[in-house]
Amino acid sequence: MDDIILARAIHVLAVLVWIGGVAFVTLVVMPSVRAANPPAERLAAFHRLEGRFAAQARLWVLLAGLSGFWMIYRAQMWDRFFDLRFWWMHAMVGLWAIFAAMLFVIEPLFLHRRMMTSVKPAADFARMEALHRILLGIAVVTVLGAVAGSHGF
Repeated sequence: MDDIILARAIHVLAVLVWIGGVAFVTLVVMPSVRAANPPAERLAAFHRLEGRFAAQARLWVLLAGLSGFWMIYRAQMWDRFFDLRFWWMHAMVGLWAIFAAMLFVIEPLFLHRRMMTSVKPAADFARMEALHRILLGIAVVTVLGAVAGSHGF
């Protein structure tokens, strides 16, 4: 059982840094970029800053996924995915899948190239900011549900 304790500690740390980073980018970095740059330059300014965060985000998302799936496997919690009372487990896996797809597939293979050649950088930045806000909202609901649900609420 010590491995489950270690996995839980890694999981909480990974989610803290991952979702905390999403919150920082969404609530601090993007509004700062919007305030400090004309619309046509916001996308490029954001990508200069975001490049340093992407590798860290990949690491924390990977650790959150590995530790989460390890806990499910070791504690034999697969049956929870057939019980809607554990909706928050579905939400965690779904949120993780969205971010894993974005960070490991969509961003590096498609999105960076599209953003670098954007003909509408102001609109693309606004769309990206809206998407970040939606994902942060989903993440907050998921984290609240997971913490409450894992403690019997």
